[in-house]
Amino acid sequence: MKPMSPGIRRHGFSLIELLVALAVFATMAALAYGGLDSVARTRAELGRQQDAFRDLMRGVGLIERDLRQAIARPVRGNYGEPLPALMGNSGQIEFTRTGFANPQAEPRSNLERVLYEFDDDALKRGVFPVLDRAPATAPKLVTLRGNVDTFRLRYLDASNRWGDTWPPLRQADAGAPDLLAQLPRAVEFRIGTRDYGEVTGVVELVSSWPSQAVP
Repeated sequence: MKPMSPGIRRHGFSLIELLVALAVFATMAALAYGGLDSVARTRAELGRQQDAFRDLMRGVGLIERDLRQAIARPVRGNYGEPLPALMGNSGQIEFTRTGFANPQAEPRSNLERVLYEFDDDALKRGVFPVLDRAPATAPKLVTLRGNVDTFRLRYLDASNRWGDTWPPLRQADAGAPDLLAQLPRAVEFRIGTRDYGEVTGVVELVSSWPSQAVP
């Protein structure tokens, strides 16, 4: 082998060049990680908003479906007292509905007693296990939507007047039907949320139509 001439120098990287390259690579990796972290956080926030919107729409859909299936069937309370087919105030409503699915043909009614209320910053739906209750009967509550600021209800009577309670506090005429079996013509609900504002709906109760009404 021929010895390398003293005038020829091997080409390579110096320590300073390696340190500069490592610093550049570390800076680019940090920028790339920051971008990926931002994308991940954005996707997580979009997923959270999607879930919140889905829960809100599910709650609204359940209220509308149940109210459309409301039926004039009074029930007995925990101590045998008669309760109206639909009873409510500005923040809570309880009523009997039909359409309780029975796919296994169990020996039970297709009617169900449901409850909607605003409690602990959440909209909740409750279901009673029976229509006519025993002393210890209580509804099974499920949270439909959290982060709720308000839940307001109004009831439209036969005179087209809105009120905050049902049955109305005023007494019916002597010839009026039994108040326990009366339903409002419509129910208005307002759900105030912290992220999507207020959602309002008005549901006309089918079983409150007069028998001579034209479909």
